[in-house]
Amino acid sequence: MKGLSEFVKERRKSANLTQVEFADIAGVALTVVRKIEQGKTNLNLDKVNQVLSMFGHALMPIREERVDDKEVG
Repeated sequence: MKGLSEFVKERRKSANLTQVEFADIAGVALTVVRKIEQGKTNLNLDKVNQVLSMFGHALMPIREERVDDKEVG
């Protein structure tokens, strides 16, 4: 399974865009694109989704089933 950084970098390169060009088109700062492609974990979800929207994707929280959410009987 590809990570976010690899996904964004591959898609950007396949579009023949530099990080600067891509950031400009996506409407985010260059540092956002660099942080994503470097695999940084301290990212703003809104900015990540702004970048991913360029490829028709988005990240969203999912609810994981937890033991305390189940009826234990």
